[in-house]
Amino acid sequence: METSVTIIGVVIAIIVAIPIYFSARSSAANKSKILNIKKKFNSVHPEDFDLTESQNNKTLTLDQKNRKFILMNFNPNQQESTFIDLKNVSSCKLVLTRDGNSDTILKIDFEFQEKETLKKITIPFYDFDDDRIKQISANQDHVFAKKWLKIIEDSISR
Repeated sequence: METSVTIIGVVIAIIVAIPIYFSARSSAANKSKILNIKKKFNSVHPEDFDLTESQNNKTLTLDQKNRKFILMNFNPNQQESTFIDLKNVSSCKLVLTRDGNSDTILKIDFEFQEKETLKKITIPFYDFDDDRIKQISANQDHVFAKKWLKIIEDSISR
């Protein structure tokens, strides 16, 4: 009886430990990627990017003091990071692309306008074609983008 209880206990422990191990390993790898990208844009003080948030393979980070912003997209199809110096930007807005007459969101882009040249810088945030869960992820990303739009606008206006 004791042997079978011990075996069952060990099996349950293994079943619980394996997912926790892989989750922790994945989290450490993502943190390392994010830190490396922060170092790429601020090699001396990557910790200056004091506001960082992630959702659905996207990480947004902001250096509130120096007004610098990075959008990191860890989409399996296209991994990229984009840096914007908010001191050189006069405004930011979200541009939604919808499917014809429906409410289906196909794309969400951040659009920044430079102060000096009035040039528009468009950063892709969400693309329907890259989305695995489709509309569920689009709605989550839209709410996330609106939250960060407010944060960015506050930083630009300072």
